[in-house]
Amino acid sequence: MSGHSKWSTIKHKKGAADAKRGKIFTKLIKEITVAARMGGGDPESNPRLRHALNSARAQNMPKDTFERAIKKGTGDLDGVNYEELVYEGYGPGGVAVLVECLTDNRNRTIAEVRSAFNKAGGNVGTDGCVAWMFDKKGLITVSKEDSDEETLMEVALEAGAEDIKEEEDAFDIISEPSDFDAVKEAVDGAGIKYEVAEITMIPQNLAKVSGKEAEQMIKFMDALDDCDDVQKFYSNADIPDEAFDSM
Repeated sequence: MSGHSKWSTIKHKKGAADAKRGKIFTKLIKEITVAARMGGGDPESNPRLRHALNSARAQNMPKDTFERAIKKGTGDLDGVNYEELVYEGYGPGGVAVLVECLTDNRNRTIAEVRSAFNKAGGNVGTDGCVAWMFDKKGLITVSKEDSDEETLMEVALEAGAEDIKEEEDAFDIISEPSDFDAVKEAVDGAGIKYEVAEITMIPQNLAKVSGKEAEQMIKFMDALDDCDDVQKFYSNADIPDEAFDSM
């Protein structure tokens, strides 16, 4: 399974999302604000805003909260002007890491991100050093308990998905970003539950880490998750399940 998909699923199972709902809301509000600023406040004509609102609703964000964020983005309410930054680097064992940030203080953000890399035994690299190792794709992860491969192929491939990959306990539906909405609508229309539905960066190849490096990678991801300015992060790390169990 892709590093990001696997980590998202594991976080879901561990209940980390519920424990950090306040941080999730903060990150979503930033994304909604920036999406509205860049593409307008109408989600029908602004795919980025539409995806952000879907994520907000999935986290049960109150309607008035995301409506205020939209108004701050469109200038109807005073708001912070966030800057988008992407950092690339290497984590434990030399794994590739991409970190997407939204910030109102570039110096604070790079200091926090660099600190997380350094504590994990990694380092921030130059622009382009690892981005080429990832492909931007739509990803929908469905548990094997909620559907089967034949059904998913019939529903998703017909809607424009390019591939369905079988993992240990789930199926990953992969699509081009431009086809993601149509595929998600088809999955929703079929009443199929999913654990992850997002446009993400999927690594072309995975790098196995184990032992101390696996533990360092888990702590590193937790540190990035705790950083308010970090919106999303991606890695090509292939971490064995037992590493999470031992933490």
